[in-house]
Amino acid sequence: MVETQWTKGAAEAAGFDAGLERKLLAGIESGLIRDVHAVLINRGDRLVLEHYRAAPDESWGRSLGTVAFDAGTLHDLRSVTKSVTSLLYGIALDRGLVPPPEAPLLAQFPEYADLAADPARAGQTIGHALSMTLGLAWDEYRSYADPLNSEIAMENAPDRYRFALEQAVVQTPGTHWTYSGGATALVGAIIERGTGQRIEDFAREALFTPLGITHFEWLSGADGVASPASGLRLTASDLLRIGRLVLDGGRVGDRQIVSRAWIDVSLAPKASTDDGLGYGYFWFLGEAPVLGAPKPWMAGFGNGGQRLWLMPEADIACVIFSGNYNAPDAWVSPTRLWREIVLANLTNL
Repeated sequence: MVETQWTKGAAEAAGFDAGLERKLLAGIESGLIRDVHAVLINRGDRLVLEHYRAAPDESWGRSLGTVAFDAGTLHDLRSVTKSVTSLLYGIALDRGLVPPPEAPLLAQFPEYADLAADPARAGQTIGHALSMTLGLAWDEYRSYADPLNSEIAMENAPDRYRFALEQAVVQTPGTHWTYSGGATALVGAIIERGTGQRIEDFAREALFTPLGITHFEWLSGADGVASPASGLRLTASDLLRIGRLVLDGGRVGDRQIVSRAWIDVSLAPKASTDDGLGYGYFWFLGEAPVLGAPKPWMAGFGNGGQRLWLMPEADIACVIFSGNYNAPDAWVSPTRLWREIVLANLTNL
């Protein structure tokens, strides 16, 4: 096991304005940054900022009451789980346990021969699932409290994989991005079938233990299947370890956990989202101004304001846990924190 350690130090020593934490607190106290549970900012080997608050929280809609968050507190990642699933697929691919992204999707589910016989579905690949470009009807823009939300309907279906695969074909595969937990469920199934392990067990062996992550939960649906789209619960510092792994090209110490080739492929743009961002293999991609010039970032986004932001050119990883679940403006506070607190207070690259 490799234990990731960072030096805790003053912000200015890591190339940030000395008032970084004060500005964060001012933003929270003013109400401009809302519902924050935890914020961690890392640059290189330094933990630049670590902030926790006591606040009401929930787990998959189940109230946890007021939680005094600290370094050991688990938190729902919600859809940041998808980015972790991307890493797990990459590790399985590196080991030769799963087919490559260009492989036909329905060939991985031979039990649905009727769907495989549909010419409109013939072009679907695993890569289309990873990039959410399957061309299938799917509606996750409804609240996750709404049973008509497609992911919730999938969770309630007698066969989640048939539900995800049998949705109407509305676009040619590879031509249109549609946010879909169903696509992630299919990739999770491919990982489990290829590795012969439940996804949480493969994650423990292949990713978490090498990173020194020993405390986690992976929530399951009523059928006992752990959700690769939204079920993972981690501490903020352990999610930060995963972010550093990506920034460091898949390595931790002297061990290559996931190949740099997969890191590069998964972070390369495959589609454009409905709001103009790029999308790789379960990673959002964009740009933000830093010291007067746009710099690329990649991120895992989760319901309620969960974020794992990464900016390779600045060597920054930032974890944000929030509690603004199912709110249409949940993106505002973490985006403001990332742009106006983290990036705006950088003093050098």
